[in-house]
Amino acid sequence: MYEFDFERPTSVADAVAALGTEEAQALGGGQTLIPTMKQRLAMPAKLVSLTGIAEMQGVRRNDAGELCIGGGTTHATVAREARDAYPALADLASHIGDPAVRNRGTIGGSLANNDPSACYPAAVLGSGATVVTSNREIAADDFFEGMFTTALEDGEIITEVRFPVPEAANYQKFEQPASRFALVGVFVARFSGGVRVAVTGAAEEGVFRWHEAEKALSSDFGPGAVEGLSVSADGMIADLHGSAAYRAHLVGVLTKRAVAAAAG
Repeated sequence: MYEFDFERPTSVADAVAALGTEEAQALGGGQTLIPTMKQRLAMPAKLVSLTGIAEMQGVRRNDAGELCIGGGTTHATVAREARDAYPALADLASHIGDPAVRNRGTIGGSLANNDPSACYPAAVLGSGATVVTSNREIAADDFFEGMFTTALEDGEIITEVRFPVPEAANYQKFEQPASRFALVGVFVARFSGGVRVAVTGAAEEGVFRWHEAEKALSSDFGPGAVEGLSVSADGMIADLHGSAAYRAHLVGVLTKRAVAAAAG
């Protein structure tokens, strides 16, 4: 490591002010940033911890019936406190990483980092959630812009994520056993107005919606509706864990499993 300044503000306003200084970096649970700093791949002059901001913590329902999760809320808290309101989201959170990661990592940090194999982006995009920041509200369809890239501007903090609660939902993850990231993960959510299907881990662009499957499932919400459908292997990740064709195949398999679990 190396020398750097450290601040732990207690309000969003103070955090935004601290991030306005040169070479400042927000710190959530630190599950990605700290290892990156240890390898000298990132060298911010100041870390601004978001863990002391009470208004960014917790899980609640708002008047619109949405499940609202503070940006600084840990995965373990989501797994525990969202269980009754949104079981599919809670189950997803309960299988992120290992206990150490779940007790330190935060939903806001995960979304801001937007790792192409992270689980939360699939839940946010699949639910049609709204990402609330220190400046504005961003629809899920507008938030994710590619691998490790989002619509967030410099110094902008994710303060809350608002999830519409679907009639039925499920997340299926084919796990890379060493990292517990998704080799492929599929989040399916059925709403009165239609179905959303979001895929993580598979594509070089990061999380994406499988529109062809959404159309089929909106007419017939059952595993058979996606029989014969497939995603192209073009643009899929290919590495030592799996080829592009293998990942494309897994998208179809996991979508059927998610639909079966949600419908059952």
